[in-house]
Amino acid sequence: MWELYDALIEQIPDDITAKNIIVGNETTVVESDIGGVGFAPFRQYFQRAPSLTQNKLGMPLKELAECVKSWNFPEASIGNAAINAWYNHPDTARRAGIDVPDRKTVKDRLNDPFINSQNQVKGKMVCVVGHFPFIEKLFAPVCDLRIIEWDPIEGDYPYTACEYLLPECDYAYLTCAALGDKSMPRLLELSENAEKVVVVGPATPLAAPLFEFGVDDLSGLVITDNILALRIASGAENQRIYNTGQKVHFLKT
Repeated sequence: MWELYDALIEQIPDDITAKNIIVGNETTVVESDIGGVGFAPFRQYFQRAPSLTQNKLGMPLKELAECVKSWNFPEASIGNAAINAWYNHPDTARRAGIDVPDRKTVKDRLNDPFINSQNQVKGKMVCVVGHFPFIEKLFAPVCDLRIIEWDPIEGDYPYTACEYLLPECDYAYLTCAALGDKSMPRLLELSENAEKVVVVGPATPLAAPLFEFGVDDLSGLVITDNILALRIASGAENQRIYNTGQKVHFLKT
């Protein structure tokens, strides 16, 4: 089950270190010494003690990324953010062939996976794991929409419905939060018959290794305003993390 995580960690260079780590109320940001900033959310599961007790600042980013395997979810978010600090660095993303503008543009909206796939999903059975903003408005009028949530609200399916609904769906949109809570490998396995599988959210690693595990499209965030990202994570700024950079998507070729 750890193969997906090991594949992500393996490609992080050995000579990059963690410069800043901020764990906020529900989000974590890691900044590397080469300027990459990664973001990750976490669920409030503190019951397991952290696996790493030493000072993490200055630690090799690759070693820090191993925290993503922790069952203490705030600690796991540090590993997730460290992974993103490498893959979602503007230079790394550009080398992978992703179009990353120097500043936020109108393309941010066009790169939203729910906006740009409205025509594709017409008449299809669509499962969205994670209750994303405006999802009902965008998808419900055009497809057979099933929203699955860890903390469901009225109309949502509970998380255990993944076992029953994902194998039947034509399109699967999976929250990036599933990386940190360790459900991502199972969600991808359940979605293997879907026409298209998309991982969605600002903590999505823009990492080609994920394509080897059944992902077709990665919809994530390249942070270009490092200072603002650190301030948001610390609680000093009440803004959306998307305000710190450019929303992009990375298609399997």
